[in-house]
Amino acid sequence: MNLRTTVIRAFRILAVAEACSWAALLAGMYSKWIAGTTELGVQVAGPIHGALFVAYGVAALMLWRVQRWPFLVAVLAGVSAVFPFATLLFERWAGRRGFLTAAEAADNSAALESSRA
Repeated sequence: MNLRTTVIRAFRILAVAEACSWAALLAGMYSKWIAGTTELGVQVAGPIHGALFVAYGVAALMLWRVQRWPFLVAVLAGVSAVFPFATLLFERWAGRRGFLTAAEAADNSAALESSRA
């Protein structure tokens, strides 16, 4: 498995994991601030969500470089991590548009190399 395929797979997994960690963090914030029962949910979900947020951002930056995403696509990937569950929407959108397909990026690279020659 090459780097491109590995990064695409990691990005897809991180998009789902980041959204799930948002749900856990929101539930923890509900327990802490609305129900007033415990801070444990925020203490556990907060660092997990933070780590997944950073990992998702790094994976998006890697895909920007490896897949040669346009700048706007990379910005949308980054902004999607800020809003709850938006990483799922971005991942589906990017997949449908071909931004998460290893073969298409390889074809684009080959075409670019042949046009340089």
